[in-house]
Amino acid sequence: MKEPIPNHVAIILDGNGRWAKKRGQPRSYGHYQGALNLFRMAKEAKAMGIKVLTVFAFSTENWKRPDDEVDYLMTKPVELFEQYRDRLSELDFKVRFIGRRDRFSSALLEVIESIETATASHQGFELVIAADYGGRDEIERAFGHRLDKNDMQGSLMQPLDVDLLIRTGGEQRISNFLLWQLAYAELMFVSVYWPAFRKRHLKNALKAYRKRHRRFGGLT
Repeated sequence: MKEPIPNHVAIILDGNGRWAKKRGQPRSYGHYQGALNLFRMAKEAKAMGIKVLTVFAFSTENWKRPDDEVDYLMTKPVELFEQYRDRLSELDFKVRFIGRRDRFSSALLEVIESIETATASHQGFELVIAADYGGRDEIERAFGHRLDKNDMQGSLMQPLDVDLLIRTGGEQRISNFLLWQLAYAELMFVSVYWPAFRKRHLKNALKAYRKRHRRFGGLT
């Protein structure tokens, strides 16, 4: 019998700054390496048969971080996009962004919209990047749009329930990420920092997931 593969995996990308600090580098270097690793791991997830990978890149609370770190996170993607604009065709999967967009610069919004447009037609695997995202903010917006609880799921930015959540960096909390969608997810917390997270770590997480008995509140 074929071993089950989770349809939807979520990852909290934690530990970029601490990974860089251990190497005597600024936190920005960790964020840069973490961004490179994101697309590397998206390709691995796709190859393993996962259908949707939702990652927590920047939370609604991350604006409280030092100005220089926030400035880097808001401007570096624009710089990289201009550098690699001609290579968008190399992305062979759909990329979608969820979260608020009213606090991003027009340049960053152009990057987001360009990537979404360029990859919109791809089928089979989707990378969802949560940026300026908060679980409570998402629920508040969904209820503000529709008060009928039966329509709640369809009003969310990410309507799919999560099968498996992985958090890197050693912390053991969900940090306001996908609160509704994580209701019956399997949770795994790993000590490795995100920039060092590799194919073998994802494979180990999927192996552990397959051994768990998901009952969704029932007995069987």
